[in-house]
Amino acid sequence: MTAAAEDFAAHYVAARRFMVDCQLRPNRVTDPRLLGAMGHLPRERFLPANLAPRAYQDEDVALPGGRALMEPMILARLIQLMALRRGERALVLGSGTGYSAAVLAAMGVVVVAVEEDAALMAAARATLPGVSAAGTITLIEAPLVAGHAAGAPYDGILIEGEVAAVPPAILEQLADGGRLVTVLRDRPPARHAILARRVGATFTTLPDFDCSAVPLQAFLPAPSFAF
Repeated sequence: MTAAAEDFAAHYVAARRFMVDCQLRPNRVTDPRLLGAMGHLPRERFLPANLAPRAYQDEDVALPGGRALMEPMILARLIQLMALRRGERALVLGSGTGYSAAVLAAMGVVVVAVEEDAALMAAARATLPGVSAAGTITLIEAPLVAGHAAGAPYDGILIEGEVAAVPPAILEQLADGGRLVTVLRDRPPARHAILARRVGATFTTLPDFDCSAVPLQAFLPAPSFAF
């Protein structure tokens, strides 16, 4: 490695440390496995090269196709809400370039990651083999709104983006005791993270913290026209 490359790598190591200490810890992210995963994984590798310098900013980073790499603090708090244990199974919908799936896998979670954008899925397939926990991630290119019933039930489901509603068919893919998290567009401009739980045949949904995220168009109502 050249001296310039070593300096570049050191810069990203410092940026990860800053993200953990100045964005995550002050915002109630306390799970040591989660802090360790996000402090270790090279978030910059999940972005196109021209956007890599923005990887550790405390904001969404726009990706092609109207998508985004979710703001680190919001993603961390959503993952923490699921409270997944090592060896449990998670479904990630709208997994993009694979960063959230890699974080969960690094925490010891078995992940099924679904993405419908072919370019984002190609980026995930190119990046994840270089991540040590990639063997616990199954990538599925398919429509998001159907979830992935073939792999159900899941202990946790992360819908990685803002939605207008969670389809009942996706809730049904939760295991008994399972938790679903996402960002809900309630009545715009109101937006907040939600935690949905399944107990038997009953589902409860509660708001947890105010936030916003880039909308997942698949989970938004189709535009209508008034005459």
